[in-house]
Amino acid sequence: MDERLDSFTPPLGPGFGPELLLQIPPRGGRRRAVEEALRSAIRDGRLRAGTRLPSSRELADQLGLARGTVAAAYEQLVAEGWLTSRSGSGTRVAAGASTPASTAPERPVPAAPRHDLRPGQADSSSFPRDSWGRAMRHVLREAPADAFARGDARGRLELRTTLAAYLGRVRGVRVDPSHVVVCSGFTQALTLLTEVFAELGTDRVAMENPAIGDHVRIVSSRLDVADIAVDADGMSCAELSASGAGVAVCTPAHQFPLGMSMAPARRADLLAWADEDLGWIVEDDYDGEFRYDRKPVGALQARRPSRVVYAGSASKSLGPAVRLGWIACPPPLLEPLVEAKRRAQPTSPLEQLALARLIDSGGYDRHLRTVRRSYRHRRDLLAEAVASRLPRAGARDRGGPARHPRTAVRPARRGGADGRPATRVGRRARARRLPARSPRPGTAAPVAGRRVRQPAGTRLPARDRRPGRPPERTRSRLTGRERPAPRHQAAQRSDRRMAHPMGPIRS
Repeated sequence: MDERLDSFTPPLGPGFGPELLLQIPPRGGRRRAVEEALRSAIRDGRLRAGTRLPSSRELADQLGLARGTVAAAYEQLVAEGWLTSRSGSGTRVAAGASTPASTAPERPVPAAPRHDLRPGQADSSSFPRDSWGRAMRHVLREAPADAFARGDARGRLELRTTLAAYLGRVRGVRVDPSHVVVCSGFTQALTLLTEVFAELGTDRVAMENPAIGDHVRIVSSRLDVADIAVDADGMSCAELSASGAGVAVCTPAHQFPLGMSMAPARRADLLAWADEDLGWIVEDDYDGEFRYDRKPVGALQARRPSRVVYAGSASKSLGPAVRLGWIACPPPLLEPLVEAKRRAQPTSPLEQLALARLIDSGGYDRHLRTVRRSYRHRRDLLAEAVASRLPRAGARDRGGPARHPRTAVRPARRGGADGRPATRVGRRARARRLPARSPRPGTAAPVAGRRVRQPAGTRLPARDRRPGRPPERTRSRLTGRERPAPRHQAAQRSDRRMAHPMGPIRS
């Protein structure tokens, strides 16, 4: 006789509850087999405490048994304490009846630091929840049916079109939407480019020293890496030419971790190397949106779109939870890059459409303005604390367009010398100082910050009135009420006024 166990899977159809896979032997009592199968599933931890089981009718249909057989098995397990049954709640696994599938102790999770000073970490609390939520709801409501499929390996056309316009507006990138490839962050972009260069026959890649260790490991897994020194002007082009590398990976806008921008002369030398040696330049613009002390520096790709591969991501502007990046690819590399992206892990089409919506609606620019102010203030607080508390730390100001300490430090309230919060002095709170001038006969001396009231019916000459000064008031001879003198009246009209018993007539 065949003692093999038969596996039963629940059929699909309307009205079925939770699915349950039970292994019932082909021989023996049916009720006892159902009871033992349920006990085994609970004992092994496959059915955890509180798990809802199918109704007796549904499980009987799944197993091909009579409903009374399954109902009797349920009653027996309830009596033994394996299951609980309550009207309106169904049949569930009793608390304490199941055993965890693994008894290995969990590794303790380290406590979050009070002040996270790691460089390059975005503040997750500043994520634009409302704007991103509105964009995602719009996408789910208006997205076409093909947005829920795999789609083009380059990414959604909506995002590629938006990125081409946005990067051209804020970074000066010159790229057609058809040459934009959307990926899951810069890490995947560098992995794809490494694969492409290896397939094209490149055997050595030049990378800045120092650089991010993960990026070096990604490239070194397929190609030889040549470390190129970085000085005050950026990557050394002399060492680059002597290295024999066919690709250079650099950060022209903001070197990590030293923080300087590549000098204009060094940029020209780097482009000359690419033209003469037919080399490729991978421009890592990881935080080009953040700048505090200088005017924005345009992308290197704008000067040589045919030799520079521009790569960026939203991990620093929005946060690492949004796994979106982009590559502005030169035409010769487009086809192998798209093929490599097709074989790689796909990028969420819904997130692509949400980012396109966020940029087109202006929410992305508003978010960047907000976090720039926040990061600038936190950077200044950190620099001030280092200068005052660690005067011998040797901290130097590189003066770059952006600074690395975008930390999650809560800015403290700054107070005065007596410990009380300092008063915020704005443009309206400044006292207005009047120029020192001898009072004219018959007028009162001006007082700084106070309005000078003239006697009724008098008016200062035009040369004694300051622009922006509150208008003096005159008293009407007809009603006896004070009223402000009209601001548009010029002094040269005063000689054309005509006397009248009821008061002056305005010309």
